[in-house]
Amino acid sequence: MGEVWLGDIRLRNRLVTSSSLLGYGAPDPGVVPYGMSPISRFVPLERFGAVTTRTLTVQPRDGHFTNRTDWPVRALPSLLRRYTTVLRRVDSGWINAFGWCNIGIETYLRDYYPRTRAQNTIISVGGFCVDDFVTLVDAVNTAVPAGEIAAVEFNVSCPNVDHDFEPILAGVLTDAVPASRHPVILKLSADRDYVGHARRAAAAGVSALTAINTVRALRLDPRTGAPWLANRYGGLSGRAVKPIGLRVVAELRDAGITLPVIATGGIRSFDDCREYFWAGADAVSLGSASWLASYPGYLLAPLWGWRIRSLLRKVEAGGLPVSGKRCYNPQRHSRGSR
Repeated sequence: MGEVWLGDIRLRNRLVTSSSLLGYGAPDPGVVPYGMSPISRFVPLERFGAVTTRTLTVQPRDGHFTNRTDWPVRALPSLLRRYTTVLRRVDSGWINAFGWCNIGIETYLRDYYPRTRAQNTIISVGGFCVDDFVTLVDAVNTAVPAGEIAAVEFNVSCPNVDHDFEPILAGVLTDAVPASRHPVILKLSADRDYVGHARRAAAAGVSALTAINTVRALRLDPRTGAPWLANRYGGLSGRAVKPIGLRVVAELRDAGITLPVIATGGIRSFDDCREYFWAGADAVSLGSASWLASYPGYLLAPLWGWRIRSLLRKVEAGGLPVSGKRCYNPQRHSRGSR
């Protein structure tokens, strides 16, 4: 199966990776591939339709964690304890509160992007005001020639940075989208008016939608009532949110949204992919359900990598619905002409 086009977004196939789980697409030097799932060592990232970066901001951010990478061995127990305050396994999924922990757009473009040119890349960006998004778009425009990446993804929906994005969304769409020399993807939240946001995105010239971001969630210690996460609230991902992701994709299509949709949420198998395509997706994205495991579970990373490679082969060979938004509900033929 050759490359596919979602409007003006070129993908190598219909399987991409979600933001954050693979860091910046390349590991830091050393034993620990900081910011990248250990499973990624056993998967050819260049074969994905595109690899999405961790969300990048104008300036480096520690978020609720840290950007430090030079931890000595004696400090690893402290680092691991700190890690449990931003990522925890929950029933059928994961909850995180990293809070846009990232190295900043300039460092990424200087130190990481040149090492990942064999991949097809989606650069995820996030900001707290309209000017932030315009600055991020300008930085990508300057460093990356048009056509060299798949798209820029606007994360205006993160649930764990303690910011209300609603007041800035209109300005981001009006000012930052037309400034980009690259196609723009808008990442939608299931906690917000995703249908309304999708309509505004289409009117502003956005090329595609990502559905969905993590779902705002909370876990407490049942003995003390203390929040599990440093931010109290976090973003829920993994198998637990698959039914929500499917619902959002289907409701976007029910509402007449025709923009291409990259669906994410609980995807591990070819059958998961098919479900999302029947719901109305045009491409699917692997997130925490595929890339995260418990620390003992990472001993099986070669096996999990084999499973992802098998999924890649199936997607590359075809077999998924050609266009989800035309065939997602075969019982309602009146939608077939949309």
